[in-house]
Amino acid sequence: MRARVEEIVFDCADPARLVRFWAGLVGGDPVDRSPDWSYVDAPGFVRIAFQRVPEGKAAKNRLHLDLDGGDLAEATAEAVRRGAETLGGVVTDDHGAFQVLRDPEGNEFCFVSG
Repeated sequence: MRARVEEIVFDCADPARLVRFWAGLVGGDPVDRSPDWSYVDAPGFVRIAFQRVPEGKAAKNRLHLDLDGGDLAEATAEAVRRGAETLGGVVTDDHGAFQVLRDPEGNEFCFVSG
């Protein structure tokens, strides 16, 4: 048997707000299935879903998304305009570059190039 990734789910406090942030980054139309569950079907990717949980984020994510947003500086600026915050500066090595960010609820993700 081989399993297939159906969706990636983020625990969060405000699914409707977070789905709109992520839809702005990855494309697709935000869907609010209920006050506790929202999702976006990102073109060319699996569904990204958001479920309300009572507890807040307590530590660094053990899993995060790496996104190719084209121009690293432009993608970062757009994400910040939408409510993200950067963590440190751009990291560059022989394989490319990346910028670590947090979404409006503190979930880490990266823009990558190279």
